Amino acid sequence: MNRLTPAGGAGEGPVRPPTGRGGVVVSVEVDAGTVRRGDQVMIGGRPFVVEDMTALAGGGKRLLFGGGNSLTVARATVLWAARVADPRRIP
Repeated sequence: MNRLTPAGGAGEGPVRPPTGRGGVVVSVEVDAGTVRRGDQVMIGGRPFVVEDMTALAGGGKRLLFGGGNSLTVARATVLWAARVADPRRIP
């Protein structure tokens, strides 16, 4: 069984998305259609930062994390993510 290792490695503190881009960190619900690179998704209560994605048939995506870990997300799968947002931008 392939176990996911949280971003930052085992034993290190929680991983936080970079805030140096002039934004604030917000919590958002994401699915295969709305997830972005740089999002920090919570899987089993542990943080993983999305480094890359691959589109799959049927609207799903394979999310690639650091250390070679990956997660296949179906179109309807909902995850919570931390995302850096620009507070001056109107949604």
